Amino acid sequence: MNKDSRIYIAGHRGMVGSAIYRKLQQEGHHNLLVRTSKEMDLRNQDEVAAFFEKEKPEFVFLAAAKVGGIVANNTYRADFIYENLQIQNNVIHQAYVHGVEKLMFLGSSCIYPKLAPQPLKEEYLLTGLLEHTNEPYAIAKIAGIKMCEAYRDQYGCNFISVMPTNLYGINDNYHPENSHVLPALIRKFHEAKKNEKPFVEIWGTGEPKREFLFSDDLASACYFLMQHYNEPQFINVGTGHDISIKELAELVMRIIGYEGALRFDTTRPDGTPRKLMDVTKLHSLGWKHQVELAEGIERAYEDFISK
Repeated sequence: MNKDSRIYIAGHRGMVGSAIYRKLQQEGHHNLLVRTSKEMDLRNQDEVAAFFEKEKPEFVFLAAAKVGGIVANNTYRADFIYENLQIQNNVIHQAYVHGVEKLMFLGSSCIYPKLAPQPLKEEYLLTGLLEHTNEPYAIAKIAGIKMCEAYRDQYGCNFISVMPTNLYGINDNYHPENSHVLPALIRKFHEAKKNEKPFVEIWGTGEPKREFLFSDDLASACYFLMQHYNEPQFINVGTGHDISIKELAELVMRIIGYEGALRFDTTRPDGTPRKLMDVTKLHSLGWKHQVELAEGIERAYEDFISK
């Protein structure tokens, strides 16, 4: 990518897309193409085709998606599979039609089987059953990976896929019902401290383990891979370290300064027991994360209270 390359960031207002947008700006790229959802509905084939025809992007970061936590994924199952398939089908196909030089599709660690060996290696895809609560979203993301592979096989397109671990950071979603676990905890502990609540309730047992990557680190990895990775197989992006939900809650609680009690509602689902990414391939290319979890949570919390 040259500094004046025409680069389209799909989903530039979300946490991931906005981090990629900031990274590109920091690196001196000035020909960045963006549209809000009101300006272009990525689920609409004609609107996406018209955008590509007019703007002719040379590079595409496909970070747009319908996302949410375990409740949203399990409640709006049809919405999650339909909307994500529509978005990625339209963008990937138009990238082919209009001769985009390179496209990056961003997936999710939920593509892996629920009970896959840990850490999760790229070759474990499609080797077992998925976690039921987010199966529709995972199926859509798997379809995106396979679509990039198929367009590479049939048309020679340089379309690559990256699979980030659990993400958090600047511009995250803190909705009380539709957010992921880390931003949900930030909001819960902040409100509990503000309202002097005696305890905070956490869903599940607290035993599942999760890996977390700061959104600006993901953007750094995406920028690096867009320039240095051109292989057919998707690549994991993460830290290579995980933490239990209980330990995470305790860490967030300390950072926010909440002094009440923790309670675990064991009638609620835990989800996948563990999701730790194997990042051997990424590390072998020369990229590693920079922001450790405590620092990242502090930065995320600053962003949250500034809203």
